[in-house]
This record gives sequence, C-alpha cells and structure tokens, in this order.
Amino acid sequence: MSFGLAARRAAAAYSEVGFETGVSTADPHKLILMLFEGALLQIGTATAALEAQNIPAKGKAISHAIEIIGNGLKVSLDYEAGGDLAERLGALYDYMMQRLLYANLHNSKPALDEVAKLLTELKGAWEEIGTPDQANR
Repeated sequence: MSFGLAARRAAAAYSEVGFETGVSTADPHKLILMLFEGALLQIGTATAALEAQNIPAKGKAISHAIEIIGNGLKVSLDYEAGGDLAERLGALYDYMMQRLLYANLHNSKPALDEVAKLLTELKGAWEEIGTPDQANR
C-alpha cells in the first residue's frame, strides 16, 4: 500500500471519528446546524458533479441532501410546540426536496442554487436563535 493511500485512509477514518464525536457531544441546537451544513455540503458536491458532468456522483449527492432534509431536518420539527411555524417549515422542507428531485431529473443548477439559498437563510436564522445556554455565556 502506498503512503498516499494510507494517508488518505487515515484521514478519512479521522474525519469519520471527528464527525461521530461531534454528533455524540452536540446539543440539539448544534445537531440541527450540523444537518444544515451536511445538506449544504451535499448540494455543493452535487453542483460540482453536475458541472463536471459526473451524473452518478450528482445523483448520489442529491439523494444524500434529500435524506438529510427529509429524515433529519423535517423529522426534527415539533408540530405540537411549533404550531404554524413548524407546519410552514415542514412545507418548505417538502418544497426543497421536490426541487432537489427536479434538479436531479433535469440537471438543473438553478434548482440546486435555489435550495442552497433557502438552506443558507434557514441556517443563518437558526444560528441567530442560539440556545439558552449560549445566550447566558
């Protein structure tokens, strides 16, 4: 095994452990931020793959983004406590997933950009909210 391959494997393993450690020690607010970041990373990967005409990589990245939005962000909504806001966010997440499906089927960079912009705005709002613990520091 070459040194380069070994170094890449070690870096990948380190990265995975770092991510898992971050998840296991994060508070719920931080976990949502991590979901936003993960979805944005996948959309960025999909955009780069689309520009490189790497259709399988584009599809995989879009699928991961949809998974993060649908089974991460959307399922984390508390419809009882969140009321109308949670309902609206749920509908927005559904819209984003539909736009990502459209982007995948039609190789649409504008649809990818639209979802990235929406996620970036929501992430910024979520960062502004912070947690009570963070506000008292």
